[in-house]
Amino acid sequence: MKIKRIVTNIYADDPSKASYFYGDILGLDVLMDHGWIKTYGSLEESNYQLSFASHGGSNTPTPDVSIEVDDVDAAYEEMKRAGYQIEYELTEEPWGVRRFYVRDPFGKLINILSHL
Repeated sequence: MKIKRIVTNIYADDPSKASYFYGDILGLDVLMDHGWIKTYGSLEESNYQLSFASHGGSNTPTPDVSIEVDDVDAAYEEMKRAGYQIEYELTEEPWGVRRFYVRDPFGKLINILSHL
């Protein structure tokens, strides 16, 4: 398994409030906007992204970090084999990702995903 991207997720009651600070002032581009989650970064470079979300989608809590991998099924099996607590089972979501939530050793909620 290879990591493709890591995104910090910040809980926000109203993700649109990030637009002025991160978009207008800091100049970040909107890379994704589903209403409940809005991701900012650069259209030219993919090495930095921040997401602001009111929830995690599919009635889940907002994860602390999202990690995109090339093989989410392998990551899921490794986490289960290692005994980490799966908080949201491996699921294919309607917005085009396959993902699961797991607690890291520090209790942080981690969203591990692959795009379909």
